[in-house]
Amino acid sequence: MVGRLRQPFLVFYPYNIDIDIYPDIIRRSVFSPLPAETMSVESSALTHAPSPIYTAFDGVRAIGSGTAREVAHAAKLATHAGARGPVLVVNDATSEPLELDLRGTLDDVLARFPLPSATTETPSTTMSDDDAKPTRGRPKLGVVAREITLLPRHWEWLGSQPGGASVTLRKLVEHARMASGGKDRRRHAQESTYRFMSAMLGNQPGFEEATRALFGGDASRFAHYAASWPQDLREHVTRLADAVFHELDAHHA
Repeated sequence: MVGRLRQPFLVFYPYNIDIDIYPDIIRRSVFSPLPAETMSVESSALTHAPSPIYTAFDGVRAIGSGTAREVAHAAKLATHAGARGPVLVVNDATSEPLELDLRGTLDDVLARFPLPSATTETPSTTMSDDDAKPTRGRPKLGVVAREITLLPRHWEWLGSQPGGASVTLRKLVEHARMASGGKDRRRHAQESTYRFMSAMLGNQPGFEEATRALFGGDASRFAHYAASWPQDLREHVTRLADAVFHELDAHHA
């Protein structure tokens, strides 16, 4: 029997997070005020992200995988054919649920997920005369202004660095992203796997043992307890867990 979808998801973290609070924090803006045209994000790569992929389940059986429109199509056909349910749809990357409105006909359902038009998907490659003219001020780098809080000594150090606070902070963030990339990917994979397990496999035998194996990095033990789970659920959660164990293997290599 598949576990009922529980809202909201509660994600288990096998560690504690300590937060230090300083009373003398000074609030400042990281970036100096810029003209509106400089602050706008112009990169088409940021505005044309690929569509997420979802998987739909009728109880313990997978009934479709694809874009939101495609899984909505599969879910509507399944309910029309007498699906036992519950019909649940999850994001393949995050395991977050996708709420579907399946009321009405198939055309009604698909109308809620319009196909992207060619005009909105393809960024314009033509430039007007105004676009071609050089403009004064900083170049458009796609930066976004946010406010952060730092101690006075932090601002003093940032101000003494070549390029100023903004350039230095961007360099520090990029360095931290590269240094902790594997840990971040592993954590996200663990969260996604556990989120799916708690929603779909919470009532299955060996759930708690498999959870401990997941966070303990024990791939063989995880596979042992997952072996008795329904095939489609087992195959899906195994793909999610493989990302966790792959990052662990890469870290120890």
